[in-house]
Amino acid sequence: MATERKGTWSLLDLGLVDYQKAWDLQLALVKGRQSGEIDRDLVLMLEHPAVFTLGRRGGREHLLIPEAKLEHAGIPIVQVERGGKITYHGPGQLVVYPILNLARLNIGVADYVTALEAVMIQACAGWGIAVERNEANRGIWVGRKKIGSIGIAVRRDVCFHGMALNVDPDLDPFCWVEPCGLEGVSMTSMQQELDKPVGVQKVKASVAAAFAAVFNVRLQPCRPGDLDISGFDTDERQTRVT
Repeated sequence: MATERKGTWSLLDLGLVDYQKAWDLQLALVKGRQSGEIDRDLVLMLEHPAVFTLGRRGGREHLLIPEAKLEHAGIPIVQVERGGKITYHGPGQLVVYPILNLARLNIGVADYVTALEAVMIQACAGWGIAVERNEANRGIWVGRKKIGSIGIAVRRDVCFHGMALNVDPDLDPFCWVEPCGLEGVSMTSMQQELDKPVGVQKVKASVAAAFAAVFNVRLQPCRPGDLDISGFDTDERQTRVT
């Protein structure tokens, strides 16, 4: 994606974060970005404990197992405002939530989604994994197997939610749904494609470098506390600087 220089964005590595807490943080950051309390765009990198999320179009009908099984396993289902249908998040999947003012960046929504795909394509290429786009669904694919997904929301020009790249997650829970509401689609991971261990922390560095290249920005590591977000408590959150 060719862009003019966009300056410096903040990069927050949040480690493993409960989905609801990460969602609350996103909403606080979106509000701060809209009001100008936060004066720069941000990129959050994290992993979630096991959770299924439903997008604006729902997707509960694509759950292939009884909800009682999820309740017994302590895996919640959360309805959110992102695009798309049902998806799974869990440890070993790198989730990235950019909080960007698209209007100020002069980036349209479709071009933004294409740029997120480009980030994952570039990051995977650095690991020797050839991935591609597929007209069946946004995200990135290895043949008929999906390795990276995208689901975003935009509120008053500021985007949130984002992308998820399968590094080395347990792939079994993906078999409990029709991923993104698509029949006959399976999920894969970087570890499965490479047939060797792959660490999420190392992939974070690859994805950060790809973000900087695709969007032509500098990413500056910081912590939530550095942002002084009104009404949001970060005391319970473990964070790491990339």
